[in-house]
Amino acid sequence: MKFGSVPVAEAQACVLAHGVVAADLSLKKGRVLSADDIGALTRAGVATVMVARLEPGDVPEDVAARRVGDAVRGPHTELSTATTGRSNLYAASRGLVLIDAARVNAINAIHESLTLATLAPFDLVERRQMLATIKVIPYAAPEWAVAKAEEVRDVVRVAPFRPKRVTLVSTTLPDMKAALLDKNRAVLDHRVEALGSAVVFETRVAHDTDSVSGAIAQCLHQKPDLLFVFGASATSDRADAVPAGIGAAGGTIEHFGMPVDPGNLLLLARVGGTPVIGLPGCARSPKLNGFDWVLQRLCADVPVTPGDITAMGVGGLLKEIPTRRQPRDAVAGKPQGQPRVAAIVLAAGCSTRMGATNKLLMDLHGMPMIARTVAVTVGVASPVIVVTGHDAEAVAAALKDAPVTIEHNPRFADGMATSLKVGLNALPPDVDGVLICLGDMPAVTAASAGQLVAAFDPVEGRAIIVPTYQGKRGNPVLFARAFVDEMRAAEGDVGARALLSQHADAVYEVETDAGVLADADTPAAFAALKADFET
Repeated sequence: MKFGSVPVAEAQACVLAHGVVAADLSLKKGRVLSADDIGALTRAGVATVMVARLEPGDVPEDVAARRVGDAVRGPHTELSTATTGRSNLYAASRGLVLIDAARVNAINAIHESLTLATLAPFDLVERRQMLATIKVIPYAAPEWAVAKAEEVRDVVRVAPFRPKRVTLVSTTLPDMKAALLDKNRAVLDHRVEALGSAVVFETRVAHDTDSVSGAIAQCLHQKPDLLFVFGASATSDRADAVPAGIGAAGGTIEHFGMPVDPGNLLLLARVGGTPVIGLPGCARSPKLNGFDWVLQRLCADVPVTPGDITAMGVGGLLKEIPTRRQPRDAVAGKPQGQPRVAAIVLAAGCSTRMGATNKLLMDLHGMPMIARTVAVTVGVASPVIVVTGHDAEAVAAALKDAPVTIEHNPRFADGMATSLKVGLNALPPDVDGVLICLGDMPAVTAASAGQLVAAFDPVEGRAIIVPTYQGKRGNPVLFARAFVDEMRAAEGDVGARALLSQHADAVYEVETDAGVLADADTPAAFAALKADFET
């Protein structure tokens, strides 16, 4: 790849390295310059531009990011569409993220153009949470480097939590109140249920070897997946009541103690094929402790060995870290995840230019126009809010089988902005962005809508995503939630388009297909659209 300043006349098909703003012209970096762009730059008086010129053996940044992403992703992960040289890996299930650190390091050592950043191994992740990001630093990477990275497979995967049947032995001492054991059980229930499992049986016995042994045998009759022992007194030695009772029941003590605080006195054992955990005293508290790390792995079918326990010391000082997420609130401190995008479909207009017929209800090869438009948004956004006005009942009837929310705008005659406000007011509080769609644009494809959602990343400055075709901007447009209040202030038929010029630095254009420009305002436009559907 060659990088440098070149005359505008020589820049066609090059990648613009620095954005250009001149007169009415605004071209963002990363754009592949077309013949029209060259003409516009020339008319604007721009003599030279800074560009990257790809050469044979170079892999364009998005292609490289996608190829590496496809290689590193393992089971229960999803890869985003690559854009601006970045592709993100997300969890397809709730569980533990498993990272092969040696393979991550191997990829990062191949070539400076390729980078892979991940979460820490064994982090608890929610569905749609980001696990890793692949970023190509320049505008291209060498083919040999990408090919070598593709040889490093299955680097990041998720082990989903599986429902487990848990049995519990609780030991007691003289004068110990039942309320204390009840509290211990409630805390354990909360921990286990947060991972999709359940305590199905408990027995309470005296704190001595024979009683523990008999209780373990009783629990094993329940055919549990996991067996826990809550000792009335902390285990101080392998010869203490709990480990001795496990041994008397035919079990094996695999490891005693762990380099995690709180959690030092955890006991790892096994009776037959059933894992047995002697719980440390800190398990009586809902605060994060070493038992949580072991429990999470067991509930995700990740084996826990003595070597795994002894390797937990780095990062194992938990008592002084109040920012760690607690088991009682697994989603506190919401991690950066795949953005949740809603859609607002504006379907309230009178369609006066179409004549007496409501264009949204016109048949487009067996389906009303509004139904075709909505079908595309349903595939990429949730929820989908349809705002009705004129012919409200008929429009709603055309969508009776669609998974959408209908909101009526009684002031639809006052302009598009009133319908936009109705839709915005119906948005859930947890959406990250909203796709503003026009009901009379059924030629927008699912692929185009998906491209907009894939490019959306407010953290990286891509907060307003606009589709284009051959340099012309179209619809729908995706806005970050940060712009909702400004959109509510819109008046008349302007809608939210004014924000594109007011926040030009947040706008990111995505080249799609001709459908983003094709509306059906007149009988002639509808006829042309219908003809296109036949081809």
